Amino acid sequence: MLKDNRSIGKNAEEAAVDFLRKSGYRIIKRNYRTRLGEIDIIAREKDTLCFIEVKSRSALSFGLPEEAVSLSKQRQLSKTALVFLKETNSLTDKSRFDVISIIGLPGQEKIELIKNAFGLCPEFIY
Repeated sequence: MLKDNRSIGKNAEEAAVDFLRKSGYRIIKRNYRTRLGEIDIIAREKDTLCFIEVKSRSALSFGLPEEAVSLSKQRQLSKTALVFLKETNSLTDKSRFDVISIIGLPGQEKIELIKNAFGLCPEFIY
């Protein structure tokens, strides 16, 4: 089951990357990891740095994919994004958090990009 979940996740990320490239994004980093967490995709759309979480479901029995980006997940993504911004001296760059929601099986999926899905958690703003 775990292997199937990884395979599904990898396929979803591939579909998301293809979708983003076709939408004019430039992919900077995939699966950026720190001890604080992971960001699925870091990309640039024009002058904005985008931290993108990919969520997928083959069916809606467990709800919409984007509903899985809980407040605790948003906090973890915020912390990880700040590490990236500091490492790359990009703290003053315009940035945002997007979510890609994928519903359906590979090849038949419906992909939705939710720009500015959430903001940087307030406790991490200086």
